[in-house]
Amino acid sequence: MKSLLSWPANPSTALNILPSGHRDKAFRRILVLFFLFILPARYVSSQPFFGDMQLTDASKVSLITIGPGDELYSGFGHSVLWIADPATGIDRAYNYGTFSFQSENFYIKFLRGTLPYELSVLPLGPQAFEWRLENRSIKEQELNLSLDQRQRLLEDLERNYLPENRKYHYRFFYDNCSSRLQEVLRRACGDSLIYHGYTKEARSFRSWIDLYAFKQKPWADFGMDLAIGAPADVTAGPLQATFLPDNLSSAFADTKITTRDGVFPLVKSERMLFEPVTAPQPSGVTPTVFFWGLAVLVGLLTWWQLKKGSMNFVFDRILFSVVGLTGWVILALWFGTDHGVTSYNWDILWAFPLWIPLVFRISGKRKRDWFQVFLIVYAVLLICSTANLEKHNLVLIPILVILTMRVYYLNNSLFKISKKANS
Repeated sequence: MKSLLSWPANPSTALNILPSGHRDKAFRRILVLFFLFILPARYVSSQPFFGDMQLTDASKVSLITIGPGDELYSGFGHSVLWIADPATGIDRAYNYGTFSFQSENFYIKFLRGTLPYELSVLPLGPQAFEWRLENRSIKEQELNLSLDQRQRLLEDLERNYLPENRKYHYRFFYDNCSSRLQEVLRRACGDSLIYHGYTKEARSFRSWIDLYAFKQKPWADFGMDLAIGAPADVTAGPLQATFLPDNLSSAFADTKITTRDGVFPLVKSERMLFEPVTAPQPSGVTPTVFFWGLAVLVGLLTWWQLKKGSMNFVFDRILFSVVGLTGWVILALWFGTDHGVTSYNWDILWAFPLWIPLVFRISGKRKRDWFQVFLIVYAVLLICSTANLEKHNLVLIPILVILTMRVYYLNNSLFKISKKANS
């Protein structure tokens, strides 16, 4: 069996095969694609070994926790269960986080949240090398399981790996690569497992996401906050909080297991298989800086137009077209997808869909009474939207300021048209 440790163990050794300079990132991506698509074609196509594998006393079961990566899909980390037996050559890492690009209507299913994920099985070494190329931490926690428990766990995972069982309906918060691992462990250990989940702190699902994304990927965090609705604001219970790999690792570390000799920690030993090389955080314009800067510019534009008595609505048509389009996207996510967390999204109050097509009815020559009523109603919706400020880590404040200034400008312009008509 080719052990994980036979792959380069030192971060500098693992990464020194890569070229330096501007080609570095591209070359990494090529190698990652190789390990994602070439190697899986060799290993994943193999048939399950259910019923054919008997573990020995030399076998072990480990939870492997992979740290967050640079890409959005890897930004929350990853978990796999590794079963290895040097006496028989078994080396199988079970991964519930894979899907196939060959799925029928792949993009439609992906957008609607109905894309089936599946359990895949690979030796750990090639996967660990891929994670190293992405400069992600790799932690191993060997579990204190009896031989019978290890065997039951193996058979349960192999049963799940049968072609008719391996696919499942992935849900990021409720049923994912981490939460599935706690379930298979509980089935294998039964009442001997004293497991309570993650109990160190209670947060909402959105708050857990912010913990990872708000500082490292502020634009991604803003986009996710915009897409997900009220279900994300529910407090995640101890078992639900393990949707994050780091929380699952912490929960395993706090778990006890009952044996004939007494009660012992579930985690027998813990070690870091790879420590990431510290890289400088990418700098850039955050949503807060961008929208406050835009608010200042819009404020200056509004002041100038009001002072000059200008009635030019080009900017407003662009602004409220973006707002309306955002609203229609929110509606599509709310009613047209099955992600489980995009419903009841109250951002629709300020991202009001009916701005498209109503924005194109704005005219500097003709007053429309119904449009002035619409502006009043929308102003009320903007006030109601302030209840959503915490959801966006206060990034929504400058957006609402911008929209309020332009609503005031539009209403003031319509009032001028009314005065001209009556004079």
